Amino acid sequence: MNWKKQVIDFIETRLGIRDILEQNLTKYLLPRNINAWYTLGAVLLTLFMIQFATGILLLIYYVPNPAEAFQSVERIMNEVPFGWLMRTLHAVGANIIIIALLLHMLSVMFMASYKRPRELTWLSGFIILNLAFALCLTGYLLPWSQLSFWATTVATDAAGAIPLIGDDLVRFLRGGSMVNEATLGRFFALHVMGMPLMLGLLIGFHLFCVRRAGISRAPFGPDYQPREHPDHFEHEEHHDGIPFFPNYVIKDTAVICFFLAFFLAIVFFAPNLFFPESAFEPADPFVTPPGIKPEWYFLWAYQALKIFPSEIIGLGVQGAFMTFLALLPFIDRGAERRPFKRPLFLTCYALGILLFVGISIWGHYS
Repeated sequence: MNWKKQVIDFIETRLGIRDILEQNLTKYLLPRNINAWYTLGAVLLTLFMIQFATGILLLIYYVPNPAEAFQSVERIMNEVPFGWLMRTLHAVGANIIIIALLLHMLSVMFMASYKRPRELTWLSGFIILNLAFALCLTGYLLPWSQLSFWATTVATDAAGAIPLIGDDLVRFLRGGSMVNEATLGRFFALHVMGMPLMLGLLIGFHLFCVRRAGISRAPFGPDYQPREHPDHFEHEEHHDGIPFFPNYVIKDTAVICFFLAFFLAIVFFAPNLFFPESAFEPADPFVTPPGIKPEWYFLWAYQALKIFPSEIIGLGVQGAFMTFLALLPFIDRGAERRPFKRPLFLTCYALGILLFVGISIWGHYS
């Protein structure tokens, strides 16, 4: 046992690992009024790790070829030991990640945690959200089912409404005039290599921004007062706060367990909740199934294109809305973060949520 202590002491003397752990765990103080909404970042990290692990296991048996893709997924579900579990975890997990990302974004907006000096934190998180949407879209085609084939056809068709470059963009996305083997190859490469690499880098940068700027205090309670941030860099300290470990780690763990329980309840008791019957039929380019619609998180965009007289107007409105969200920290620059002291924002916030839900429901039943 003495040699183990000598190795530990050798590493500690040269790298100071204990000091790093102390500075980021027991000596890292968070605001006392921090709430459960702050734990969604840890929840998302856990869910992303599950996606990464299950994705690697699925890659062992999946065949990215139109002639064999659907059969390989069937083999994973029916023949590979615990293959059904890995595939269901991966497919359902994508939906749970979108739910957690939307909740995380809404909580940050409600508490105005995007404001100075956290503009880069917001921007990187916003890009992560859109990259997660893109990962879901590319992964949607891989089973090569009726649903995935025709939903991808509809999704890529929307790009054709862009003036001047629309047709060329559609051909670039598909690798031809229609969804085919080239489309599957491109989406597969993006889904398993290109986008996960970008996502990992963005998550690392996002965590760096969070740690570097410090955790913002929740804008609630009688003692809270808005503060102006100086022009120079300043890490937000909380000298009267609670230690990250073990105090806040316990809260993180509790909320992670809640999400995992919700996740596993769907996996074991309602695995087909997010998938219609056409998701279990092999793709047939000559038969269009009735009622093909995108995933629930794209329904608002799908319905918005149908509301406006032309697709280009619908795409323009969606683009303007997403640009507004991305630039929100640069538009809303006031120091006030308390929600009920910002009635205009709170009204727009509530109406925006109702509009998103209402249009999505409309898109589902239309």
